[in-house]
Amino acid sequence: MRRGVYLLEEVEFHPMNSRRPLEYLKWLTDYKREDDRRAAGAAELTAGMSIRSREIDLVGAFYAVGITGHPQFKVVTLWDCHGGWAGGWRQMLEIYDDVQRNLFLSDIDDLRFGAYSRPLGAAPGSPAVADLLADGYAAPLYVFESARVRPGAVLDYLAAVREERAPLLADHGHRLVGAYEVQFCDAEAVVLWGTDIDAHLALQRARDAALGLDDEVAPDHRLISWRKRAREFLDGPWRETLLSPYPGSKLAPR
Repeated sequence: MRRGVYLLEEVEFHPMNSRRPLEYLKWLTDYKREDDRRAAGAAELTAGMSIRSREIDLVGAFYAVGITGHPQFKVVTLWDCHGGWAGGWRQMLEIYDDVQRNLFLSDIDDLRFGAYSRPLGAAPGSPAVADLLADGYAAPLYVFESARVRPGAVLDYLAAVREERAPLLADHGHRLVGAYEVQFCDAEAVVLWGTDIDAHLALQRARDAALGLDDEVAPDHRLISWRKRAREFLDGPWRETLLSPYPGSKLAPR
């Protein structure tokens, strides 16, 4: 079994023009929907849309919820490299062979302000997004977690997330979608959870109650214990933000 390889991209739009994220999401999901109809292995570098391939699969396109703590406006995308390193990842690398002119042409020039890409390797026990999609899974809300851990401790942290945190959050209506080791560094982890608004709110209140800050709901002290446990691995910032799936993307409800 090959390790799952993914690409996470965070795209920002400045100045603050609220139409630009929508234009980008529509453009991206429309052309990738066309790519789903391409033959397997038929990768092509084209002018305007870069590489066309079904093996570079846009599985998630999200509008980042600005009130949860990041620069506005932002889009987050998750790509599944079918076939792993030797499949979709290789196809993405091949577009840099000879640095062809097509590489510098794009239909979305001047639309994005900046983009930050992170290659991800699935940790042991991480769900395969393709399997989730085959089962018809989608959520109306996602939680995007990024964590800076001690160098070399990423897989240990993700094992604790899978074994200890995932069952806890499942009790609060959150499903583990992916647990990833950021590649080409040894100190960053990314975790993606699927949930809904009601479950998100109930989780926050259960944590508040455990801190003695809400006496109207039942506390869940395991949430506080997990944060203490997580600090055994952390060596820098840990942050969660919320993502709303764009209609028509694969991880969005139909």
